[in-house]
Amino acid sequence: MNVHIEKLYQIAKKQTRRIIGLMSGTSMDGLDVVLCEFEGAGGETQVKVLNFKTVSFDESVKDEIRKVFAKREIDFQQLAVLNPWLGNLHGSIVLDCLNEWQIWPSDVDIIASHGQTVFHSPKILHGLEKFPNATLQIGDGDHMAVTTGIITLSDFRQKHCAAGGEGAPLAVYGDYLIFSKPGENRILLNMGGIANFTYLPANLNADEVFATDTGTGNTLIDAVTRHYFHLPYDANAEIAMRGVTNKALLDALKKDIFFKKPFPKTTGPELFNIEYLRKAQQQSQTEALAPEDILATLTRFSAETIAEAVLRSVAAHETSQPWAIYASGGGVHNPLLLAHIQELLPEFTIGKTDDLGISGDAKEAILFATLANEALVGGKTNYGNRQGVPSVSMGKISFPK
Repeated sequence: MNVHIEKLYQIAKKQTRRIIGLMSGTSMDGLDVVLCEFEGAGGETQVKVLNFKTVSFDESVKDEIRKVFAKREIDFQQLAVLNPWLGNLHGSIVLDCLNEWQIWPSDVDIIASHGQTVFHSPKILHGLEKFPNATLQIGDGDHMAVTTGIITLSDFRQKHCAAGGEGAPLAVYGDYLIFSKPGENRILLNMGGIANFTYLPANLNADEVFATDTGTGNTLIDAVTRHYFHLPYDANAEIAMRGVTNKALLDALKKDIFFKKPFPKTTGPELFNIEYLRKAQQQSQTEALAPEDILATLTRFSAETIAEAVLRSVAAHETSQPWAIYASGGGVHNPLLLAHIQELLPEFTIGKTDDLGISGDAKEAILFATLANEALVGGKTNYGNRQGVPSVSMGKISFPK
């Protein structure tokens, strides 16, 4: 047996496994690095977070990614060189974190890397009949494995597409294994660049579990904050709170056909970008709107599309059990966004995944560590027959040598 296969086999046999999860989202703020300890798999999964850190990216890194990010036409050489460059960069960040935590790389079993999404193109967006759902994440796993000396699993979303999914959202898999609770209907709401949620029924029926994107979360808010105020994001919604929601612009923003399409569905900044906003301003004749009012309107836009998607989804489930929303992602740090959602969903209790013992900031990185654990020792969970949630094992394996 090949020595690397033998090592992978021995890791899979261990009672506990140490797995590092890596996540860099569409906001490109930085790399979330979480070190988890796992026992069991499937419905018996137990995860303990040992260390977590978000390593911010320099503007020079963000600038390199933006040259290809969410663009239909790019310099192909830039994409080709970014793939290994980001793999090496992410690997170096892992080593720096381990050094800070005083942990040897040899004490880590696996790295689970999401990579950096540069283009998300499900059929719902590209509309090309002969082509399947597509998505592309870069940050090569082989380079990461060689840099760190740690077996690396990466490129998780491709299997999801190959099995009929849209490559997103993948949160449903970790949410179902870690957060399901008998007797409580749960909505696990993630508000990253794009907002999405997982519905977890109180009866634990896998056929009722599903996940969907709702539309923009922070993408447009962050883009406008960068454009007008030269800041990476609207901290504590301080700018938006100085503005007033403009009804005409809000209505124009909500007219896109995406919001009328059935669930589950996915989207990205390929749709929700500055050009999307400019078209809505032209349609509503609000080109002269103050930037503060634009941010106030975009925050309301995110909240309304989230709330409306939740209400549409739960309407199909008649139940006497209570509903609870647990939020995560950068949006939980936006008090105006949260206040709007609570106003729009008064019958729901709204908390954070931190209340369940999982940091909302670390949640997505933990998800990919969970997917790696399933690839190693699980793969038996049936996620039901709902469209967009294929029961598959995800992650491509890269050996250090």
